[in-house]
Amino acid sequence: MPDASTGAAVIPDATLARLERLVRENRFTIAVVFPAVGAVTLVASSADLLPPLLAYNPLFVLVGTLVMRLPLVAALGPLLDRRAIGVLSVLVAYTYAIEAVGLATGFPYGDFRYLADVGPMVDGVPVALPLFFVPLALNAYLLATLLLGSRARRGLVLVPLAVGLLLVVDLVLDPAAVAIGFWTYDGGPYYGVPVSNYLGWLLSGSVAVGLIHAAFDRGALLARLEACPFALDDLVSFTLLWGVINVVAGNWIPVGFALVLVAGLARTERFDLAAPDSAKLGWG
Repeated sequence: MPDASTGAAVIPDATLARLERLVRENRFTIAVVFPAVGAVTLVASSADLLPPLLAYNPLFVLVGTLVMRLPLVAALGPLLDRRAIGVLSVLVAYTYAIEAVGLATGFPYGDFRYLADVGPMVDGVPVALPLFFVPLALNAYLLATLLLGSRARRGLVLVPLAVGLLLVVDLVLDPAAVAIGFWTYDGGPYYGVPVSNYLGWLLSGSVAVGLIHAAFDRGALLARLEACPFALDDLVSFTLLWGVINVVAGNWIPVGFALVLVAGLARTERFDLAAPDSAKLGWG
């Protein structure tokens, strides 16, 4: 369902149909089983309960993350015309740039460093960084769009709500990641995370959400989201994965923020996952 004013979707219809079928037939596996296994293995890695070959295994992390992103790709695929691809490419470049500046200077997030192996690096920046960050911003924007409904056409309402939801996402993510030794900061009042990190997310998140807002036609996006039950399954995965890790770590304020995301997902009726007996991973 691309915006007619910007051209047809760049992904072939047959590929989109196949991907959507895969996601629909395996929703429970993708949105529940994968993050549950991820939470267990990450907690076990931090507790030195896994052999070195498996602890924080970057291939495991990257493949698992890719699988959990499939519903998001399938949901947005029909809307990925040349305009959307172009703007999202700018967002990818921005993601690399702001991370590189942050690692080199401490601005805007504060001093931090990666502790776990997250795959290939270029000057300390993970090559897979857009796979981790861009979907977070997309999910916040999609949730805000669904929560607002017809009011989502007003950018002055939609963009601030999406930025706020993205901050909630990081209020869940960073304490959990610090708790399991994924990355670390030089101390901070919020479970080891400095206030500067959230000011940085406010800056980088505003730019990211602004670019996403420019990438898609709001009417077409809302229509697609309302017709696509799995559009926020990636956010379900995120909330389960990092929410569980925060519970294990005893990070109760982040758990509360995870419940805020749960409330938003419930309000948009995005927990209607397939039953476990239909959770067979395969192309069918």
